[in-house]
Parts: sequence; structure tokens; C-alpha cells
Amino acid sequence: MSFTDEAWERTAHLRAAIDDCRFLRELGDGTLDPGVFRHYLEQDEIYLAGYGRALSLLASRAPDVASAAFWASSAHGAAVVETALHGDLLGSGALPPADGPAHASPTTLGYVSYLVATAATAPYPVAAAAVLPCFWVYADVARRLARSATAVLDAGADHPYARWVAAYDAEEFHTSVATARRLVDEAAEGLGDVRALHEAFATATRYEFLFWETALHREDWPSPLAAPAPA
Repeated sequence: MSFTDEAWERTAHLRAAIDDCRFLRELGDGTLDPGVFRHYLEQDEIYLAGYGRALSLLASRAPDVASAAFWASSAHGAAVVETALHGDLLGSGALPPADGPAHASPTTLGYVSYLVATAATAPYPVAAAAVLPCFWVYADVARRLARSATAVLDAGADHPYARWVAAYDAEEFHTSVATARRLVDEAAEGLGDVRALHEAFATATRYEFLFWETALHREDWPSPLAAPAPA
């Protein structure tokens, strides 16, 4: 069994919790509250900027040119391509207006800080394992969301998030997942002790769950730590 196969198997309980998230169920069938979706997009935009930094750091520490090129290209995709999709949706008028400038929730800040710190200071194999769940877990979820969205559209109903779901179920996204898995497996190959890699993969998977779970409730810092509302 490869390292990534084993890591996936070890986190089955976390992925079951992700599959059971009310946020994802409602996103899949198109019933998610638009205000909740706006909050999620705002947090995801902040997250992607940090994730891009983590991938750039990982690229700078990659053991060969091909690996560096993949992580750097993925950083560009997170920073430019995916954030452009966010901008289109946030500015489309289909979602309620923002309450004010977006700021990172505790979970968003924790996830980004963990990935950037790991990419900057942990050994390359550990850092590669930490960034993998964002690729893989989201691709796995997106396939199920796409099936739910297709069923809604086939029934003749409106699905306001169908374009968002489809973007992450595109074949090129799944191809990137396969490449990321291969690079992590190559990094793990020959290591006598991969416990730190498993811990990194599991920690990032926990954050994937928390990101969706806290988005449903529009997590914010407790008052008075939250940013004041604009006058």
C-alpha cells in the first residue's frame, strides 16, 4: 500500500464526518443559504491566498525541477484562477451584499497558519503531505456535489451553485490530484518513519472538515475580538 493510500484509509472517519456536513449537503442540492455561501467564499478567498503562499514555499524546497514546477503552477492556480472564480461569484449580484471587509475566521487563520508554517519549517515530505488534503479531499467531495447538482438540474429546478461545483469537478482538477499524490508518495518512499507525514495529512484533513463545518455557522471571533461593524 502506498503512503497516500494508507493516509486516506487512516482518515476514513474524518472523511465520513465531512460527507455528513450539513453545509455540503445543502451546497450539493442548492439549498444552502446565500449568506452562508458568501461567508464561505470570503473565507475561501482568504484561505487560497495563504494556500498559494504555502505551495510557493513548498516549490522552493522541492527536490527536483518537475516537482517544483507542479507546486509552483498549483500556487498560481490558487492565487489567480480560483480567486478569479470567487470574484466573479462575489460580484455577480446573486449573493447578498457584504457586511463589511472580510477578515479571517479563527479556523481560516488556523488552517492557513498551519500550512504556511509547515511548508516553511517542516521537512519537504511532511510539508507535501500537509498540502495534499486540500487537493484530494475537495476533489473527492466535488464529485459527489456534482452528482447532486446534476440531479437537481435534471429535475428542472434551479441550482445557484452549480457553476461553482462544476469548476472543482473538472477533469484537470482530478489530474492535479493524481500528480500531487504521486509527488507525496515519491517523497515518502524510502523513509523509515512516516508518522510525521501521517500526522500532517490528518491535521490538514481535520481543518478541511472544520472549514466547512464552521462556515455553516459563519464563525467569527468572539466579541470584543471581532472587527467592529462599519459606521
